Amino acid sequence: MKSNNDQKISDLWQNICDQQDAASYEILFHLLNAQLIKFSMQYVQLRQVAEEIVVDVFLKCWMKRKELQHVENPRTYLYTAVKNQSLNYRKKYSGLMVVDIDQTGNYELVDTSNPQLQLEKKELMEKLNNTIDGLPPQSRMVFKLIKEDGLKYKEVADLLDISPRTVQNHLLTAILKLNERLASYFEKNGYPMKEGFLIFMLSKVLFTYL
Repeated sequence: MKSNNDQKISDLWQNICDQQDAASYEILFHLLNAQLIKFSMQYVQLRQVAEEIVVDVFLKCWMKRKELQHVENPRTYLYTAVKNQSLNYRKKYSGLMVVDIDQTGNYELVDTSNPQLQLEKKELMEKLNNTIDGLPPQSRMVFKLIKEDGLKYKEVADLLDISPRTVQNHLLTAILKLNERLASYFEKNGYPMKEGFLIFMLSKVLFTYL
């Protein structure tokens, strides 16, 4: 059974393919653009390149919209297209060194009502981002696709050409590593370190701020 968001994406896709509806195309683009850019940046690293890749994928879909009526899962189709185009770019420019100094992929917390709380949350997010960036590449990608982009295990498995069980294992690896690295932060700030508490706190932080 599709989620409300997946159903919305499918309905928009159907309008685009069946009715050549430009308004639905624009809505779909804005709905998935940011997520697809983040995903592409895991391969190409440069935001500007990722943005161009995503735009190019959407343009190709619009140009071939009458041929894409058979697509059952538009979101997975778009992620796969972005992945393939990102890999093609990386292969073409594999001899270049890419340095991302913009840090636009990082997250910021704003809480003007409590400067101290804002500082603590910012510190936590810096530790969280650093830990996520330090995960093994496959575990990092699985974690971001599920926790940030909201993909299901099966969708991630199809996208990365691995089994759902492997997806589950990568996600567990990521969460356990976060648990290990962030335990000191919670202890320092006076949170009780009972069994399961840190996992609970991590889930609250991830679903609230990522």
